Amino acid sequence: MSQKGILAVVSGFSGAGKGTLMKELLKQHADQYALSISATTRSPRVGEEHGREYFFVSKEEFEEMIGQDALIEHACYVGNYYGTPKSYVLEQMEAGRDVILEIEIQGALNVKKKFPDTLLLFVTPPSAGELERRLRGRGTETEDVIRDRLKRAVEEAEYMDQYDYILVNDDLDACVASMHELIQSQHGKTSQNLEFIAEMKQELKQL
Repeated sequence: MSQKGILAVVSGFSGAGKGTLMKELLKQHADQYALSISATTRSPRVGEEHGREYFFVSKEEFEEMIGQDALIEHACYVGNYYGTPKSYVLEQMEAGRDVILEIEIQGALNVKKKFPDTLLLFVTPPSAGELERRLRGRGTETEDVIRDRLKRAVEEAEYMDQYDYILVNDDLDACVASMHELIQSQHGKTSQNLEFIAEMKQELKQL
């Protein structure tokens, strides 16, 4: 029985270490996972490449994609569109790879509405104090930006209970292992195995 891939959506506070987690998970299980690439209308930052970090498109192109229902989800942040192209995700899942989307809460909840089998994972540090420490530890952001991110975390925390699992990123290796186990456990869900169940019923009747 060839298994279809799982769609897992990862969100979390800025500074929770989502990017590091994804990199490590993909490094350890390269053949198992595909990281979905978002499309955006914002300009590339230094070092970013089209098709690697993002698909960089024009506002017109993006609005065309919306019109053609070619996106799983999309949202607008600070005047720029961000969205997940549907074709890439579905191709990877058909090929049996588990697809991970790292997106904002608004997008995550929209994906869950469209694809109820989506696994929603929320990444958080062990405490609010640790979150602040990590944000300051980056040494790249101004005090205003740090304050903004903490303020946004207060708003984001309101949605934590809408996720299937909370992943506390205290120890990176342990967190990667938990994430991998949670995603793999989804393969056994009844809703993922309807074809297998139908075949089994059919075969049993023929015995």
